[in-house]
Amino acid sequence: MYQSTDLKIGKIFIYNDEPYKVLEYKHTHMGRGGADIRLKVRGLVSDNVIPLVFSPTDRFEEANLTKKKMQFLYREEDTLNFMNPETYEQVELNAKEMGEEIEFLKDGEEYNILYWDEKALSVEIPPKVVLQVIECDPGVKGNSAANMYKAAVVEGGIRIKVPLFIEQGENIRIDTINRKYVERANK
Repeated sequence: MYQSTDLKIGKIFIYNDEPYKVLEYKHTHMGRGGADIRLKVRGLVSDNVIPLVFSPTDRFEEANLTKKKMQFLYREEDTLNFMNPETYEQVELNAKEMGEEIEFLKDGEEYNILYWDEKALSVEIPPKVVLQVIECDPGVKGNSAANMYKAAVVEGGIRIKVPLFIEQGENIRIDTINRKYVERANK
């Protein structure tokens, strides 16, 4: 059982007999009144994105999802194609239902596919991924006295801010939840 205060970004819980994934979480407290937990969630079955407000004492059932490790093969328009490397079984997921997190998928990498009642619902993106910087301005020596950032584009076309010392072609680790640079990475 989850308490509503446990429903952080990325958690999956049951609400109205359907699994929902938390996209945004905000804990608010108004003066003498009670606290509220404000969430933006996406239904994994219905694909509806809805705002919800709960009391901190509300409880929810944990979604009993099964995970299968699958290799991402390719994206074809609105379809993501995955394959089980042991059985060669292929699964298709609707790219529109996945949200912006699909930008972090890389061909040939393995990901967990989430199943509920034997139906493939979603792909689980790791909290941090390593991607190559495809495009960025060159860094200028001596500009690193303060924390300064520049715009960069990484694999998947994702635009993020990186420190000035990062060069084109380098691999960097990115936090997939808040889409921010974490560190340089060795591939």
